[in-house]
Amino acid sequence: MGVAVAAYEWIAAVALIIVAVWFIPIYLKNKIYTMPQFLETRYNKSVSLIMAVFWLFLYVIVNLTSILYLGALAIDTLLGGGYLHAIMIVLLVMALLIGLGGMKVIGYTDVIQVAVLIIGGFATVYMALQIVDQRINGAAVGSAIAGFKALMNEAPGHFKLMLDKPAVTSTTLSMPENLDVQKYVVLPGLAMYFAGQWIVNLNYWGCNQYITQRALGADLRTARTGILFAGFLKLFMPIIVMLPGIAAYVLHSKGQLPGFNGVKDGAYSAILGFLPIGLKGLAVAALTAAIVASLAGKVNSISTIYTLDIYKNILSQTLPRYKW
Repeated sequence: MGVAVAAYEWIAAVALIIVAVWFIPIYLKNKIYTMPQFLETRYNKSVSLIMAVFWLFLYVIVNLTSILYLGALAIDTLLGGGYLHAIMIVLLVMALLIGLGGMKVIGYTDVIQVAVLIIGGFATVYMALQIVDQRINGAAVGSAIAGFKALMNEAPGHFKLMLDKPAVTSTTLSMPENLDVQKYVVLPGLAMYFAGQWIVNLNYWGCNQYITQRALGADLRTARTGILFAGFLKLFMPIIVMLPGIAAYVLHSKGQLPGFNGVKDGAYSAILGFLPIGLKGLAVAALTAAIVASLAGKVNSISTIYTLDIYKNILSQTLPRYKW
């Protein structure tokens, strides 16, 4: 879909401003520590319990497994393959160890890995554009500007923020693999900017324990500053993530992406494969830190919801207490 998917990130930046200005003061004023607790305050204990159980299943079955698998897949590709299960086990053990340190340790880990990822992300963009100039234009010494122009020439459709609505015909209806239809379903034109995306982003950034927990333990000024800074970083996400992806698409279409195995999740790792040995090691370290921090944050959110909303509110009051 190209840069059109930037809508998710750029609307998220605005959503984070709304969360910082309106959501967080309400949470802190009412001493809210979990999102199910907020629902209990706003509605009742039944709604709180339903959402606590739902989020626990979501975090354990969907979020943890997807981060663990996709993260391990990316690292495995950079290492040459064959270590997927071992990497998954190591990542999970590291996440559990960091999770035992609580949110303070996770916070310090986040700061370090975000700094490395941003620096490494911009370095990867610069390098990817240089490689495009070398492989596509035949330049001896790659230029990032020339590489960017080559991307726009070779894949102009990937630089449209608004996707054209595909014509619905009997042919397109009978072709479930039709990419134009699939793209428009994911990003349905102008309506997405004014409707659906706001529900998704305000829910994720304002009502998600994994996200809000980082601010719920802080004072209002610190929480707002952190959230607004996160919104500022969101503006750079499309550049850091999408340009290497478009570069991978162009290089693959020209047969110039040797490390790509045809699976879409391996495209970014294939681009990182062009890095020299030292930088490739730094990329693996940064990627590992990001994955472990994400996993540890999920583990911490799971334990918080279980402890405060399931055990303290429900189990401790219903289970028999034994004196040993």
